[in-house]
Amino acid sequence: MLVSLAAALVAALCYGLAAVMQAIAVLASSRRRGPGALAPGGSGGSCGVDPGLVIRMLRQWPFVASLAIDLFGFVCQLIALRRLPLFEVQVIIAANLAVTAVFASWLMHTVLTAREWLAVTAVVVGVGLLGSSSGSEGAAPVGADFHLALIAALAATALAGVAAARLPDGARTPVLGALAGMGYGMVAVCARILPGFTPHDLVRSPVTYTLAAAGVISFMLYAAALDSGSVTVATASVILVETVPPAIVGVLLLGDTTRPGLAGLAAAGFVLALVSAIALARFGEAGGSHGGADSAGAAARAGADCAGAAARAEHRVARPVGRPDELRHDGLPRTQRR
Repeated sequence: MLVSLAAALVAALCYGLAAVMQAIAVLASSRRRGPGALAPGGSGGSCGVDPGLVIRMLRQWPFVASLAIDLFGFVCQLIALRRLPLFEVQVIIAANLAVTAVFASWLMHTVLTAREWLAVTAVVVGVGLLGSSSGSEGAAPVGADFHLALIAALAATALAGVAAARLPDGARTPVLGALAGMGYGMVAVCARILPGFTPHDLVRSPVTYTLAAAGVISFMLYAAALDSGSVTVATASVILVETVPPAIVGVLLLGDTTRPGLAGLAAAGFVLALVSAIALARFGEAGGSHGGADSAGAAARAGADCAGAAARAEHRVARPVGRPDELRHDGLPRTQRR
């Protein structure tokens, strides 16, 4: 159990560090780095897409290293999902927002508010409560009907995403974010029930292909959510839905349990860590110090989207649970799974 718990913590650490390194690479590679490009109230110059940004990012060692870190994080997450309950692993992965905040304050000299430091501390406490109370075992065997239900749910999520793209502005972002979170939750469930990690097991299992499809669909839905409105709303929706439904599935259908007599402690840790992670979703908001979007935030978003469209598509194949990494005007990564 300790190995699996350590693997989950390392995965969150990797995702959080990689997000900051990708943000550093975008800042170093962007040609919109004039005095007002990333400053509050600055115009940021042209908001057009720079096709050469990804190529320049590939010349930045932080970006190349972040891809390897992301891949290693996903392998650690798979290891954790083999033995730990879904409710524990998903909350720990959501904690990568706290890791991102801490690393950003260190590497990018970002000043965190007292409320953000409190949220970071609460995430750590919640994860600690979960780690001390959750049970450890493999997933209960599932039949073909379970996998068919997963496929049907994924298809329904994709169709709902197409419909949600036509919703009014106020509803589109949270709905698309929630649907993306549902897809990321299916990725975690698929990883939990994989028969093994050998090439023979992966090629023969239909769960492997469902996992890959869920990762692609989730990425597209989350990108659409980010494009349609507030990053805070989109990220909070993803965190909530990618964490709670898989936890319910794990407890009801996959045999996830807590240690005898510690169910209340596990529930408290789950809620504390989840609520605190959602509170940190505003950490990636565009615009003035955690405020509304302005022209500078829009310019930074355009630069980050240019990198994200191709670069994140590459490492999402390796880390389908992760989430697009964006920037706001002060250079903070707009994270998160993912």
